[in-house]
Amino acid sequence: MEFKIPQPLKEEHEELHSDLVKATKAGGKIGDAAKAVAGVLHPHFMKEEEYALPPLGLLIVLAEGKVAPEMRDVLTMTDKLKRELPQMLEEHKAIVGALENLREVAKKENKIEYAHFAEKLILHARTEEEVLYPAAILIGEYLKLKLKG
Repeated sequence: MEFKIPQPLKEEHEELHSDLVKATKAGGKIGDAAKAVAGVLHPHFMKEEEYALPPLGLLIVLAEGKVAPEMRDVLTMTDKLKRELPQMLEEHKAIVGALENLREVAKKENKIEYAHFAEKLILHARTEEEVLYPAAILIGEYLKLKLKG
């Protein structure tokens, strides 16, 4: 069974990536700070798209009470997320640190759009930590209970 990242999350990731690319091309201190963000963010985004976000594609069908044996395949992803969660959270700390630097540089240079971008991405990280990652892990735990026997 294929598990797809919910479209709103996919679009949000694409928008954040696009905004970051623009920031890296700003040049000067902003460009340098944005490149530092990109250096820590890109490998993290790859992990999220590999195993942290696809399980969320099951939320609607699970909320409707539908469970199918082929959903068991998602457990590989949810178990990996559960194992890797401490590392993912450490990566968020590094990402947020780089974003805070970008925000400060942008404020000093009076480039508020880049400061707003940094704040938006910091909020995105918090949303992942407090909502998306726990929801993905719960999907796996729920399916383990429902698919016993």
